[in-house]
Amino acid sequence: MQFGPVPLDQAEGTVLAHSVPLPGGKRLRKGKVLAREDIKALAGAGLTWVTVARLEVGDIDEDAAALQLAQALVPDPDAAGLRLQVVGTGRVNILAEGPGVARVGAGQVHAVNACDPSITLATVPEWTRMDPGGMVATVKIITYALPGAALNQACAAGQGALSLCAPALRRAALIQTSVGGKDDGAKGQRVIGERLERLGVVLGPQTVVAHDEATLAQALEAAEGELVLILTGSATSDSRDVAPNALRRAGGVVEHFGMPVDPGNLLFVGDLGGRPVVGLPGCARSPALNGADWVMERLICGVQVRGADIVGMGVGGLLKEIPSRPRPRTLTREAESDTGRDGPGN
Repeated sequence: MQFGPVPLDQAEGTVLAHSVPLPGGKRLRKGKVLAREDIKALAGAGLTWVTVARLEVGDIDEDAAALQLAQALVPDPDAAGLRLQVVGTGRVNILAEGPGVARVGAGQVHAVNACDPSITLATVPEWTRMDPGGMVATVKIITYALPGAALNQACAAGQGALSLCAPALRRAALIQTSVGGKDDGAKGQRVIGERLERLGVVLGPQTVVAHDEATLAQALEAAEGELVLILTGSATSDSRDVAPNALRRAGGVVEHFGMPVDPGNLLFVGDLGGRPVVGLPGCARSPALNGADWVMERLICGVQVRGADIVGMGVGGLLKEIPSRPRPRTLTREAESDTGRDGPGN
């Protein structure tokens, strides 16, 4: 593609690079392919030169290039749960058709963006929870045209890189424990229920049992639902604490304890008879985003969450502080003096 100023008599059929005001309050918009009447209008405005882009053999115009790349990223929109918006000004937005989590091939996105500086692909972080109509990605071609070879390279690199994982689980059970009968579980039931509802999951009846291993194990054995959640009245501080041991006692396994996401450190994941189990941290009682959201959302949408996946959540895992947190991250100098150490524990 050629770019630069040309005499008006050579500008017909080129792409106007910058908007030009005309007499009478009119304007020729940038990106317009200049026709004969446009040249006359520019001459009438007193111009003798104009900055344009001229496509060369093998070039693809911005709209056609953006659409072709978007179609490579999402070859089958219906199967991928995504929708391509109408192309315009070299841009195609890619939207979620329903609730779910975004699957993003990060390596493919990097490869696409490395093909040519004029090719840009921006996406949400991988596994972001999406609402219907939410924007998963946007393709933008910066220049007015691209070399066909660069576009072909980008399409090959990004083939099938994007999709939406729709909810695969529909029912969940929440078992809460109470220490000394002090918590009726109403708040936990409500907040967790609202979380699950965003992905179309129905939470079973409110269940609160005493905070001891045997009683919790019995409740786990009786739990119904495709996803089992545990929210204890006392924080789970070790993989051998009450809730993890209760899961083992019920015949399940604990696959990983702890996560590098804050709030959310004291989470564990496991399995009970082929059903995923999540031991929720106490911060799950707050509607604010925490590490448990990232785990539950993936599991609900049929995405496996292993220990290695949780370990990899540390970058970006420092989340906004929850006001109701008993021990905030940042202490005042007076509080530091009281605790006798540099900062709060978890």
